Amino acid sequence: AIHLAESGGDSVHAGGSLRLSCEASGFTFSDYTMNWVRRPPGKSLEWVSCIGPSNDNPRYSEAVQGRFIISRDNAAGTVYLQMNSLKIEDSAVYYCARGVGPTYCGEHVTYQGQGTRVTVSE
Repeated sequence: AIHLAESGGDSVHAGGSLRLSCEASGFTFSDYTMNWVRRPPGKSLEWVSCIGPSNDNPRYSEAVQGRFIISRDNAAGTVYLQMNSLKIEDSAVYYCARGVGPTYCGEHVTYQGQGTRVTVSE
């Protein structure tokens, strides 16, 4: 079975940084584009970032462009999200996610982990 396990969420002050990690198993990790999505309190799921199978073609939502960096280690089956210059509006539960197809990048994901909570305060 596909399993995605996020970690690294925490409470930080605005302007701070966090690094999220997601360990994947149950599929050939290096074949798939991986996504990060988030659910802010009281809001719907929103797409944050994706990265291609070969650690290529990173893409970001406008909300995080220039502040977040996505990367992956295929040997370790892990995808990361480095979050810098955090804002209060970045507070959310962050999920590592994957679509059905190997190239899917977006919020309509099929597989996601249990999430890790990020809280940004003043």
